[in-house]
Amino acid sequence: MAGSVNKVILVGNLGADPEVRTLTSGTKVARIRIATSETYKNREGERITNTEWHSVNLWRGLADVAERFLKKGSSVYVEGKLRTRSYDDKEGVTKYVTEIEADQMTMLGGRNDGGSSDYNSNEAPRQQSESPSTAAPQDASSDNMDDDLPF
Repeated sequence: MAGSVNKVILVGNLGADPEVRTLTSGTKVARIRIATSETYKNREGERITNTEWHSVNLWRGLADVAERFLKKGSSVYVEGKLRTRSYDDKEGVTKYVTEIEADQMTMLGGRNDGGSSDYNSNEAPRQQSESPSTAAPQDASSDNMDDDLPF
């Protein structure tokens, strides 16, 4: 294989409000915890749900968006790459942490949840009036559309 790929795509819900901090360099970073779940029936017919928790780092403009619009329970689509870092704990034992470094984030949900908006790390946050749900030209037939559609 000539190259390699490090790509993560997650769709899930925040388990807590974003943790936002500003580094000494002035760079803002938000850490979010996203839950993804899968449900299946076992041999006895019982419904089993497995939930995985993912730590996601959002930098600069994405951190601003997370701070302003995301909260516990928010649905998000995130694209990024896996990063593993290490640190020494209080006893001197080396610990490893695997996180997702996001480069794109889309807020999912209806208008009551802030609408559906796309953001990536290379652009400034868009104003609410420019979100995909309101940016498309409207014709007379779209006036009766349901506002709760997520797209």
